[in-house]
Amino acid sequence: MQLDQVKAIVTGGASGLGHAVAAHLVAHGGKVVLFDVDEEKGRAAAGKLGGASRFCKTDVTSEDGVAGDVAAAREAMSGLNVVVNCAGILGSGRVLGKEGPMPLKTFATTVLVNLVGSFNVAKAGAALMQANEPGEDGERGVIVNTASIAAYEGQIGQAAYSASKGGVIGMTLPMAREFARIGIRVMTVAPGVFHTPMVDGMPEQVYQSLCAQVPYPSRLGKPEEFAETVAFILTTRYLNGSVIRLDGAIRMAPK
Repeated sequence: MQLDQVKAIVTGGASGLGHAVAAHLVAHGGKVVLFDVDEEKGRAAAGKLGGASRFCKTDVTSEDGVAGDVAAAREAMSGLNVVVNCAGILGSGRVLGKEGPMPLKTFATTVLVNLVGSFNVAKAGAALMQANEPGEDGERGVIVNTASIAAYEGQIGQAAYSASKGGVIGMTLPMAREFARIGIRVMTVAPGVFHTPMVDGMPEQVYQSLCAQVPYPSRLGKPEEFAETVAFILTTRYLNGSVIRLDGAIRMAPK
């Protein structure tokens, strides 16, 4: 798939990694619809990207809502061949914290947004993409999910987050195998520590300490590097059913 042929839904597209992906695709001739719960940021982000971008306020955990929004996105772009799932929450907290055991709602909400939400948008997208005309190698579409290195080396306080991202990794191969018959590839990117709005308010000393933990290059990842990785997946048809770590060789310590 060439990037100028891309008609993509990008969840979490109002900021961070999702917005970087959307900007990269638009810059290379693609069309995108940004899914996000933050309407103000989402409309502003789509406005900056220009006419090739639209915004849709979407709760990725709503089955009926996502199905309707995915169908509307396909109509707006006159097609749909890519889904990139970047929407997610941190859900940090110890299982046994100072205030007592973690409320089950905290764990369940993290899994619901990060894992169930990704599955929800992916399956709604695949349901429509299977009707696309096949391209080279019979390709009809691509789904790219976002996990995290926390799925492998979750730190203390990341039980909920790590479980949710581990689930994203776990469903990658089964979905890729199932969708092989309809020509839809499924890949996952597991980013390390990236410079997103979440680290903007971090004290300089903490920021530098975090950078020093990355073997090489010793800095935080750039959202543009994540976007370039997604673009590489889209244009390389032999990538399927796998997870790409994008982390500068960092292996997280227990805390």
